[in-house]
Amino acid sequence: MMLKALYNIEESWKIMALDAIAKTCTFTAMCFENMGIMRYEEFISMIFRLDYTQPVSDEYITVTDTTFVDIPVRLYLPRRKSETRRRAVIYFHGGGFCFGSSKQRAFDFLNRWTANTLDAVVVGVDYRLAPQHHFPAQFEDGLAAVKFFLLEKILTKYGVDPTRICISGDSSGGNLATAVTQQVQNDAEIKHKIKMQVLLYPGLQITDSYLPSHRENEHGIVLTRDVAIKLVSLYFTKDEALPRAMRRNQHMPLESRHLFKFVNWSILLPEKYRKDYVYTEPILGGLSYSLPGLTDSRALPLLANDSQLQNLPLTYILTCQHDVLRDDGLMYVTRLRNVGVQVVHDHIEDGIHGALSYMTSPFYLRLGLRIRDMYVSWLDKNL
Repeated sequence: MMLKALYNIEESWKIMALDAIAKTCTFTAMCFENMGIMRYEEFISMIFRLDYTQPVSDEYITVTDTTFVDIPVRLYLPRRKSETRRRAVIYFHGGGFCFGSSKQRAFDFLNRWTANTLDAVVVGVDYRLAPQHHFPAQFEDGLAAVKFFLLEKILTKYGVDPTRICISGDSSGGNLATAVTQQVQNDAEIKHKIKMQVLLYPGLQITDSYLPSHRENEHGIVLTRDVAIKLVSLYFTKDEALPRAMRRNQHMPLESRHLFKFVNWSILLPEKYRKDYVYTEPILGGLSYSLPGLTDSRALPLLANDSQLQNLPLTYILTCQHDVLRDDGLMYVTRLRNVGVQVVHDHIEDGIHGALSYMTSPFYLRLGLRIRDMYVSWLDKNL
């Protein structure tokens, strides 16, 4: 999936990205072999020959590529007639802000499955990608598409019940789903609100780049700490000084200390995940210039203050134990519950980051299919 998107990245970043991805794939292959999933050679050969754009057929829905105010979206519309308005799910795909598309096989398969199982309208948002486009482009695309969809005439056009709409996303898409939901729920000018949000192993902050999950999964399966830092830094800038400072946890600007309370894992993480790790504040001013996005909750939604969180809807968060982003989701669970938001949290002890990308041919990992079923089942019961 990542390899097929590299043509969009400038040559110097292609080399770095290919090197990082190759190392990640090699480590993943070794781990999969140890776990008995498949042999090393099989995994590597599959990575380099996969076609993630092949469509997944479904006779019960119509798939249409269109635009919402110039934002590309893929619409999944049930063909069955309904006497009542349908539920709707707006989905933001993952890919580290740099890769991915609603057309790619894994995300297309998930959205088709969701639309068919729930008899719901599903909207896959194809926001602009880094490094050609930096923050806030991705957030602005997502917000514009959602605001357009929530217009009365659009909901009527697609037969959507305005009281039964969910925003979902995985990984970096979970970041965008979180940020957009915060904006929509706190904007008095938006008439129709979101009933619920679903965040699947989301990345919600980089304010502190040395959380317990970063240490435990520094060389994790699929997503290592170094790859995560490289990808999120491209969300803000191509300047290589940022990822260097992030690796040392010295990238936050001097005026940002007041934000640390929103990501203080020594308070926000449950004790079982804190273990015996010692908390130290990130070092300020290690970057020679200031990036406004590093203190903006639209980019890092875990930085939202409590008043911004109080109006949020019912929230489902899924985290994975063997995931460098694990603690972002765990801390958000705590923060939402602290302000009275109803949260349902599932934690997968044998989970890895990006598992939803491994539920289509040739992998069919039980983990990816299990997460898919947990996600769609929860939506069916609650949306």
